[in-house]
Amino acid sequence: MRLTLTLLGRKMPPGNIWLGKHRLGHHVYAQNIDRFVKSLKVEEQNLFLLRHPYLTLEQEKGHAQALQKHKTWMTNKRLEAASTKLVKSIRFEDKLKHLCVSDSWEI
Repeated sequence: MRLTLTLLGRKMPPGNIWLGKHRLGHHVYAQNIDRFVKSLKVEEQNLFLLRHPYLTLEQEKGHAQALQKHKTWMTNKRLEAASTKLVKSIRFEDKLKHLCVSDSWEI
């Protein structure tokens, strides 16, 4: 082990090399910086859109009524409810019918 450490040229941290007080740090590459800058730009664009909304408060108040969103949503809900099939009623006797093996058949 000492020969390996000597040949490697540097001392490794004791134990797990990614945990603890004397851990090895991760390297920062150009890809990582570019990805981080890109995510910051996306976040900045999102914040800009939140600060400057497309509709004003007065326009926002009645746009759903003008598009009849509630009416179309209700019709879709009614269609879904009508399209669902009802479960056939099952009696308890039908579930236990396979247990009646000792009954004799009438001929």
